[in-house]
Amino acid sequence: MQTEWNKQQEFVVGVDLGGTKIAAALFDSEGQLLNREQMETAGARTAEEVVARITNMIRSVSGGHPLRGVGMASPGTVNSREGIVIHGTNLPEWTNVPLKAWMERDLNTEVQVLNDANAAAWGEYVRGAGRGSTNMVYVTLSTGIGSGIVLDGKLFLGSNSFAGELGHHIIDPSGPQCNCGSHGCWEVFASGTAIGLAASQRMLTQTSVISELAAADGGVNARHVFEAKRLHDPVAVEVIDRAVYYMALGLVNVIHSFNPDRIVVGGGVSRAGELLFPQLREMTDKLVMPSYLGTYEIVPAGLRDDVGLVGAAALFQ
Repeated sequence: MQTEWNKQQEFVVGVDLGGTKIAAALFDSEGQLLNREQMETAGARTAEEVVARITNMIRSVSGGHPLRGVGMASPGTVNSREGIVIHGTNLPEWTNVPLKAWMERDLNTEVQVLNDANAAAWGEYVRGAGRGSTNMVYVTLSTGIGSGIVLDGKLFLGSNSFAGELGHHIIDPSGPQCNCGSHGCWEVFASGTAIGLAASQRMLTQTSVISELAAADGGVNARHVFEAKRLHDPVAVEVIDRAVYYMALGLVNVIHSFNPDRIVVGGGVSRAGELLFPQLREMTDKLVMPSYLGTYEIVPAGLRDDVGLVGAAALFQ
């Protein structure tokens, strides 16, 4: 996709780096997306090779126009102040990669690097469902649970830029083991993966329409369970009720800790829409301390698939 632009403007490129694909987009000074490209990361064996591909993509998507900067959203653990990807989730050999230094050397322009969940949070705050709020927490319910925190209009990163790993705050220390190594993390109870797993376990002893919905996809996921809930399937209703309880329990901890005026919920699970949000709001209100009632709102994300691109670029806007 490409549109005409004013050659006198300064532009920003946002890059969303994933384990299987890289997307880059050119934005104008008003935050309008002007040009977008995407490519697979398959075949790139080292961090240097991936960075070379990113550099070429940025040059292509910008069309040689002057750049104010490049914002990078990377999965994994990121030291944003130094621009170093300490550990890139699903990116082989991405350990202590000086992404900012390499990119600035190759592009001769300022580069900022954020964890992808923080980039998404900033995108929602600036351009999406968080606009108009002062203190916002973004939570993405997907394969796991990611999050980003905006306090007093500023992205909160913490001392080492590691803040916002809310998916790994412990809900039940006697709970299942998480991929991080701990037991009972929020995401083992409330993520899309957790919903699919819980449904599969119940279907070992109970019949459910979920099995028919999932037959063509080779496995049960959260979308199948929500579809079955729409059909009033007892297993699906039970699984979603339990998951929503744990979602709300985590959100209550978020509310008590940060006192946000808005919580933006994104990720694949959020696309359940009215099958999720009314119940989630009701359960959160039930569990929260009474003094917090009426001080927050829980809303679906507004940007969806390009949220990382938008948030990365918005670092310069």
